[in-house]
Amino acid sequence: MKYAVVTGASRGLGEAVAKLLLESGIHVFGISRNENKTLVEVAKQNNVDYEHFNCDLGKTEEVNQLLQLMMEHLAKVELTNLYLVNNAAVVEPVNQALNIAGEDLAYHVHINNIAPMLLMNRLLKFSTETDISFIGVNVTSAAALRPVLGWSAYCSSKASINLYTKTVALEQDEYQSGHKVFAFNPGIMDTGMQEAIRSNSEDAFKDVERFKKYKANNDLKSADTVGGILVDIMLDGSNLENGKIYDIQEYIGG
Repeated sequence: MKYAVVTGASRGLGEAVAKLLLESGIHVFGISRNENKTLVEVAKQNNVDYEHFNCDLGKTEEVNQLLQLMMEHLAKVELTNLYLVNNAAVVEPVNQALNIAGEDLAYHVHINNIAPMLLMNRLLKFSTETDISFIGVNVTSAAALRPVLGWSAYCSSKASINLYTKTVALEQDEYQSGHKVFAFNPGIMDTGMQEAIRSNSEDAFKDVERFKKYKANNDLKSADTVGGILVDIMLDGSNLENGKIYDIQEYIGG
């Protein structure tokens, strides 16, 4: 039996990935603050289970409670494969670093770094202890590779998740666990995060007009298209390169 954990599953890339996994015969735990009724129906149509877990990934206690619930559930089924898609992320706070409040920065780092690390660490441990196959992906961004005015938090958190990915993959190779961990840059997509980016003032985010043009010029890729590529990479375990930062531009132009 195969299970996947997908964060941010209620919309955008997370919804697209969860739907494709369900259609591939994989049971899915969707983690988000809002439930997605469509995924429940897709699961029924494909004779698999979709279970929604309400969780604020910005709060440690909620993440720990979530992990406990998932471990209890997974311990009751005969697992062969476990997948993790760390998709949920925020771009806010968007501003000059000197104007960012401490509590906003802490919440950002918890969602973009601490929660994905907690989930990855715990599911890796569970998979190792139960001797099942594990593949995990952290969704990253091109912002991890260059500075962007107003995105000190986002650029830093995505750079961090890239190096975390490479380090954990190195550990799996060193100890010959057989598990694989990689990152995936989806590029610019037509999602809620892009809406949030376009809503910023130019004072806070100098590149806001460029992002508005992406939308106006129809340059944004669909979450379904990008999700299909991500799922194809993840399910092709034999050809998956451990620790690699995959980029959507390797598969489609733009």
